[in-house]
Amino acid sequence: MSIVQPIAILTHFKKLRDPRVRRTRKHHLLEIITIALCATLCGANSWADVERFGKSKRKWFARFLKMPGGIPSHDTLGRVFARLDTEAFGRCVRSWLTDWHGALTGQDVAIDGKTLRGSFDRASGQSPLHLVSAWATGLRLSLGQVAVEDKSNEITAVPKLLELLELTGAVVTLDAMHCQQATAAAVVERQADYVMTVKANQRSLYRMIQQTFEAYGEQDFKARGLRTQKKTERCHGRVERREYYVAPLPAALAKTNRWAGAKSIAMVYRRRESGLRETDEVHYYLSSLPPKVGRLARAIRGHWGIENTLHWSLDVTFAEDQSRLRRGNGPEIAGALRRLALSILQQDTSCPGSLRGKRLQAGWNNDILAKILTGFSAK
Repeated sequence: MSIVQPIAILTHFKKLRDPRVRRTRKHHLLEIITIALCATLCGANSWADVERFGKSKRKWFARFLKMPGGIPSHDTLGRVFARLDTEAFGRCVRSWLTDWHGALTGQDVAIDGKTLRGSFDRASGQSPLHLVSAWATGLRLSLGQVAVEDKSNEITAVPKLLELLELTGAVVTLDAMHCQQATAAAVVERQADYVMTVKANQRSLYRMIQQTFEAYGEQDFKARGLRTQKKTERCHGRVERREYYVAPLPAALAKTNRWAGAKSIAMVYRRRESGLRETDEVHYYLSSLPPKVGRLARAIRGHWGIENTLHWSLDVTFAEDQSRLRRGNGPEIAGALRRLALSILQQDTSCPGSLRGKRLQAGWNNDILAKILTGFSAK
C-alpha cells in the first residue's frame, strides 16, 4: 500500500512551540508527536512502550520521517512531554478535530470529569490528575479537555472548557454538579443550548420542578402543554422502562430570571427489572431547549455516552487508570493523546472489530495503521 504520509495529518501541530533549547534538540518535535500518537493508537501505554514501538517500526517511520536522532528514548519522551505547553497542545488537537467534524450544530456534547488514578505521587504530595472532557456523543469524538486545578473542582473547570470549544448550535449536557447559573450563562454565551440534571444541591430549583410535575401527576399527566414519551428496552435479561415528561418553563421559575435561556423542564422515570430485583428512579432536568420531548429525550439518554464510551474505553482499552506517568505535564499530554487516539479509532471503518482489536491489528500491520491514520485526515 502506498502511504499517504501520516505526518500530513499533524499539520495542525506545526506552530506548537518546542520547549527545548535549540542546540540540544536531536529529534524533531513533530516527529516525536507522530511516533507517540501512532504508538498510542497501537497499544502503547507508557513512554517506554512508545520507545519500543518506535524501534520495532523504525523502517516504516523512515518512509515519511527524517529522524535525524533516530527513535527518541523514553527519557527524551518523558522530558519533552513534561515541558510541553498543554494549552497550546490542546489548541492543536482541537484545530485538527474541528477540521474533521466541522460545525457542531444539532450535535449533543456531554461534559464530565474523570480522575487518572495512577498519576498521584505521595512522595511529592502530588494529587491525581483530574480531567474534564467534552464528548460529542453522536460523532463519538473527544472534543477537548481541561485539567482541574489542585484544590479546586470541576465546577470552575467547566466554564474554562466551554471557552475553548466552538459550540454554536450544539446542545451541552451536564450532570447535577454543573447545574450552576454561571454555567448556564456560559453555555448560552457560546450560542449553544444546555440540558442540566437538577438535584437537591439546587434546593429551590429542584423543589419547584418537583412540585410542578407532582401537579401534573395529579392530572394524570394529561395537562395541556405537557409532552410524554415512553420506551422499553430489553437487554441481557434486564428490562428497562423509561418515561419522559417535558413541559414549558413554569411561570414562577421564569420570573426569577436566574437561569439564562431556560425554556423547559423535564422529568424522567426509570424502572429496571433484572431477575427478581426491581429499581425505580426519578430525575429532573432544566433546559434551554424548547419543550419538545423527542429532542430532550435524545440529549438526556445520550449524556451517558461519555461514561459508557469515553471513560469506559479509556480505562478498559487504554488502561488509563493504570498509567503511572507523573512528571510535569506528561500525564495531561498522555491523556490528550489517548483521547485523540480513541477518537481516531472510533471513526475508522476500514478495520472491523472492537477498539482493542483495532489497536492490535494496527500494531501488527503497517497498512492497517496507515489506513486508520489517513482515513481520519480524508475529510
